[in-house]
Amino acid sequence: MVDLAEFPEDWSSALVVVAHPDDMEYGGAAAVARWTAQGKRVDYLLASRGEAGIDGMAPDECAEVRVREQVASAAEVGVDVVEFLDHPDGMIEYGLPLRRDIARVIRRRRPEVVLVVNHRETYGGVFLNMADHRAVGQAAIDAVRDAANRWVFRELVDEGLEPWGGVRHLAVIASPDATHAVDVTESFDAGVRSLLHHRAYLDGLGPDWPEPAVFLREGAERVAERFGGRLGVSFELL
Repeated sequence: MVDLAEFPEDWSSALVVVAHPDDMEYGGAAAVARWTAQGKRVDYLLASRGEAGIDGMAPDECAEVRVREQVASAAEVGVDVVEFLDHPDGMIEYGLPLRRDIARVIRRRRPEVVLVVNHRETYGGVFLNMADHRAVGQAAIDAVRDAANRWVFRELVDEGLEPWGGVRHLAVIASPDATHAVDVTESFDAGVRSLLHHRAYLDGLGPDWPEPAVFLREGAERVAERFGGRLGVSFELL
């Protein structure tokens, strides 16, 4: 396997775009903790409130619980801005409305880096990816270009949102085709604490689901095999 390159860190602001509460916490939050400790601004944008994510909890109650957990989880790694687009959990559709919603936030937040959820069919030929992840990941990739084009979603200019073409790096979290990694040796524990804030969701997975610290360490150690032995979070840099 080819070694993973160092993820570029010559930037000051990032926007994370994922489908559900907890998506970033399954590995990616440790990287966010590293970056916010460096003084970088990282904002979160979630397409849904995760209301269909806990079988034993009604959607309205579930949405309230999962939003609360996500805000606390983000705060654990230094993220103050968490926005929700309110697309329906489990039924998010790729299309112009989703692209426009994401492009709107990109224009408003004006990030240099956009991090998106894995948009591919699998996580490397073993675990099938779910529809929401595929839809949001692809829409976010396309929205980076949409946000830079004045003549796409012209209503955004009418809203006072000028085009933003300042995204320098577009990266895919949990990609089976990772190219780069971030050293999270110092921030790994913060990433674990961030996932642990999703207590109701984790409880809903049942007792057979691996403990967060174990699951996350296994993932970071797999990255370490291609990253000079350092615990890492991997990304595909597009």
